[in-house]
Amino acid sequence: MTATHSSYDVVIIGGAMIGSAVAWWLARDPDFEGRILVVERDPTFEFASTSHTNSCIRMQFGTEVNVAISRFGLEFIRGFRGFAGGDAPEIHLDDFGYLYLAADQVSADRLRSAQALQARMGAGTRLLTPTQLRTAFPFMEWNDVVLGSHNPGEEGCFDGGTMFSEFRRQARHMGVEERRAEATGLRMVGDRVTHVELSDGGVVACGHVVNAAGPRAASVAAMAGITLPVEPRKRYTFIFEAEDRLPRRMPLVVDPRGLHYRSDGALYMAGCPPEADGPCDPHDFEMDHTLWEDRIWPALAARVPAFERIRLRNAWVGHYAYNTLDQNALLGPHPSVSNLLFANGFSGHGLQQAPAVGRGIAEHIVHGGWRSLDLSPLSVARLSQGTALTEAAVI
Repeated sequence: MTATHSSYDVVIIGGAMIGSAVAWWLARDPDFEGRILVVERDPTFEFASTSHTNSCIRMQFGTEVNVAISRFGLEFIRGFRGFAGGDAPEIHLDDFGYLYLAADQVSADRLRSAQALQARMGAGTRLLTPTQLRTAFPFMEWNDVVLGSHNPGEEGCFDGGTMFSEFRRQARHMGVEERRAEATGLRMVGDRVTHVELSDGGVVACGHVVNAAGPRAASVAAMAGITLPVEPRKRYTFIFEAEDRLPRRMPLVVDPRGLHYRSDGALYMAGCPPEADGPCDPHDFEMDHTLWEDRIWPALAARVPAFERIRLRNAWVGHYAYNTLDQNALLGPHPSVSNLLFANGFSGHGLQQAPAVGRGIAEHIVHGGWRSLDLSPLSVARLSQGTALTEAAVI
């Protein structure tokens, strides 16, 4: 639905997965009767992080709030039709699991601590010794590994594209309006945003504003005089085929050599950050082709001998909205701007955390706080408090 009003109760800046999840949960809340506008600079989403994601979900986090978010995300994926209505499609989950590997005792202790936390919260993560790893995955080399952590059945790749499309379709049906533009300014009166200025020359009045601008989140925050430690960072994905197929599906292996890889149907997928992992221009999607030959392929062949004969099929670059403070999401209202809410800095976890975060932000707008799930440990207020909630399990 195209924008038709000059004033909205909620203006959401950014219409990709997070912004769409907020709009969907908000529009379906029976206690919300206002107007919602989603402002999106590129409704094709060609370069959005949502479009370049590997669309995975995992329980293997090291902080309680992230495990709780994942537990709800899994429930939401499995019961999507129940949440979205009988005409909604089912969301497929290929639950091959993540396999974290530790090559030293410090990393192994971190896996043990995380597994204990996950188990307390109902996750089925299990620790695997080198002997158990060799038995389960005999086609891999384990000489440098001291411990593994695996959760088959609750982790894997899900159809995030269908979920995203359904969020948008249903939101439009419930009256959510969209405007193709970029936010260029926020007008303030006291501690509140009163209007959002747009690149098409328009100005819309607002009751609440949600910053869901992904890798561009810091620019939106700066319009309100807020410094947000979120920056675009490149992440590379490679799709390849193997001359010698493995005898079973490979879980998503998080390898201490600095890459991750998994089965992808009849093919395989690998990913990694750049050698120098720092901020990039939000328009920069240039591929570094040397990574495949110099780093990815040698590491793959060292772990999986069958991968000595592989052929690259496809490759692309996406952006993390990377929180440089602690690699965790920054959520909720900012202490200095009462009606500006943040849903930013997911550091690669945005797609899987969208169901819980979208619901939480909507509840904050309608009911004044977190209700279904306490997301306060991820409050954006920790920026002004100078506290960090570091998430070690970032790929």
